[in-house]
Amino acid sequence: MTAKPITAAGYPPEQVARVRATCLYLATKLGDLMPEMVVVGGLVPALLIDQANLPADVTPYVGTMDLDLGLAFALVGEERYQEVAERLLNAGFAPDRNEEGNPTRQRWRIGEPPVTVDFLIEPEKNAEAQAGRLFSLRKDWAAIIAPGLHLAFRNYRTVTLNGKTIVGETATRDVCVCGAGAFVVLKALAFRIRGENKDAYDLFYLLRNYGAGVGDVAAELRPLLNDATARKAMEYLGADFRGIDSIGPRRTASFLYGRPDAETEADAVGFVHRLLTECGQTESGGRSAVGHEP
Repeated sequence: MTAKPITAAGYPPEQVARVRATCLYLATKLGDLMPEMVVVGGLVPALLIDQANLPADVTPYVGTMDLDLGLAFALVGEERYQEVAERLLNAGFAPDRNEEGNPTRQRWRIGEPPVTVDFLIEPEKNAEAQAGRLFSLRKDWAAIIAPGLHLAFRNYRTVTLNGKTIVGETATRDVCVCGAGAFVVLKALAFRIRGENKDAYDLFYLLRNYGAGVGDVAAELRPLLNDATARKAMEYLGADFRGIDSIGPRRTASFLYGRPDAETEADAVGFVHRLLTECGQTESGGRSAVGHEP
């Protein structure tokens, strides 16, 4: 496994199409099991924001190198994960290998050049403390522990995928995709845990381009704020995007341009501030304040 690119230049424009085709292929193979799964991670903005009809001043989403698929914890209790693994193997997927050549049970691959699929799960307790660790499902399969994943099963959209699968078939399937509110929570938590430039950019791109504006994201986020994990994520978001020199805006600009950019940084702070204000999470609402709006 190679490290994720730290700038937009490292994302080949054709890769997002290959990841989308892999998602469609998985949906055809997992069929009746798909309601117990939700697409999360880097493919989400490309599925929630229509890339074929972007306004003239909006650049396409840079994409993602892999597919992240969240598993409902109910799959564990019902032991249906055994069937998921068997179908993956029968569909031509195999565990990926790390730089030492050892299998990575949480990441599977298909195709050449390969597309990888990471599986995520959220146990019922102490998810944040265990973030990034593996939850063993069977000898050859594990899932990455992802705090906040349960919210993606509360706030999701059904998206129709159609076109070619990764093996060249034509198909149409519906998939559950993490909603804008849950996506903000998951990305805010991920950015706090690992601090990747791409996570900051993902937040920025969604807040800038989803629906009619930040208010549409806030409308999906507000119902989730009765959840302690979501509230914690908003605290992290406010702190990490507090001002233009904070790590969130700086790493957004670094991802896009490989250097600081004052306009991008100010916009990133402004979008987050507006989101927190509309969700009642600014200083006047009992939470920490952040910078100005663009």
